[in-house]
Amino acid sequence: MKPTTLDEWLDYQQHIHALGVDLGLDRVRAVWQRMGAPSVARQVITVGGTNGKGSTVAFLEAMLAAAGQQVGCYTSPHLMRYNERIRMAGIDAGDAALVESFERIELARGEISLTYFEFGTLAAFDLFSRADLDVAVLEVGLGGRLDAVNLIDADAVVITTVDLDHVEWLGPDRDSIGREKAGIARRDRPAIVGELDPPEGLLDALDKQGAQVERAGRDFRVEREAHGWRWLHRDGTTLALPDPELAAPVQYANASSAIAALHALGIFDPAQLARMSAGGMHLPHAPARLQWLGGDPALIVDVGHNPQAARALAEWLDAQPPVRVHAVYGALSDKDVGGVMTALGVRIAHWHLASLDQDTPRGLPASVLAGVLHQVLPGASYDTHADVSHALVAARSAARHGERVLAFGSFFVASAVLAQVAG
Repeated sequence: MKPTTLDEWLDYQQHIHALGVDLGLDRVRAVWQRMGAPSVARQVITVGGTNGKGSTVAFLEAMLAAAGQQVGCYTSPHLMRYNERIRMAGIDAGDAALVESFERIELARGEISLTYFEFGTLAAFDLFSRADLDVAVLEVGLGGRLDAVNLIDADAVVITTVDLDHVEWLGPDRDSIGREKAGIARRDRPAIVGELDPPEGLLDALDKQGAQVERAGRDFRVEREAHGWRWLHRDGTTLALPDPELAAPVQYANASSAIAALHALGIFDPAQLARMSAGGMHLPHAPARLQWLGGDPALIVDVGHNPQAARALAEWLDAQPPVRVHAVYGALSDKDVGGVMTALGVRIAHWHLASLDQDTPRGLPASVLAGVLHQVLPGASYDTHADVSHALVAARSAARHGERVLAFGSFFVASAVLAQVAG
């Protein structure tokens, strides 16, 4: 039966390709060419990296919107609704528009098989091409070189950070992963490297591709001040900016990289760049990035799911008033659970470990998390729960006034928490 609703289309896409992840551009390129391969926007910025991609996209969207630009953003995965993945002028794509796009893709693909992610990526391209956008901001799904997003030649790219994640697809070390992520860059076009200590594999690959590399700490930098901060470029450009509303210290690096990309494009004069950068510090669209959900004890949710993200969480916790923290944590089987737990260590007073094996085949049961916790943090206080919902209820009941509940570890954790709070 032909799918007609959005839910039916998404279920269909989950089952028509043998592999959930099938990196490579040949199939998706062939379908896009059959669709005419129209331009998706007058300018394209692609954002890759291990962590910080979603926040950097959010900063870019907010800055460009502050300058009056018509912006489309493609991100993944979603938290609450699939529609969140494709956003134009700050509005999520509607069900009808997505269904119509899927129908066009299905007609064009013929005998070519596409993954769930590839369907969504082509839908973003298709909808953007019909929207007369000034700028499209595209977030890489996995890696870079062979990710479907890399079908589009970006005018500028941002590579936020490189750390160990998805090693079964991208390689066993930072150099290998960096080379894969460098694949989104293009010759003679800006490539912004947001990490202060990037792996040589990334830098070597960017050099071989002939990209115009601009590095954090060398070509542009951040200076924190008592009130606000400054962005400085080696060409003498200096911007005085308010603090970003996104909470973590790492967000200065993400915002700085976003500004560097806009600066490198060269389409905004210094006064415009100053105004849009300042405007972009307010209310970027980045749910579940250290998102405060209120209450006492306070509830915070974050999508951090690897050791690098956990170190950023640890840095944020260290900057807060010292109170007991109750963690609601769930993880997928391909994640370095021990590395995450070690990074947070004694900052967590009690772990509420949540099973995710009912949410996804990749989800770990809480018993496995408990075994790892016992190995890396002997004596740590914990209990186990059948799912995120039960873990959250237990954590909020156990935490006292003035304490903090931090829910993190996976998009599945974040989406379950947000859904439960929304009622």
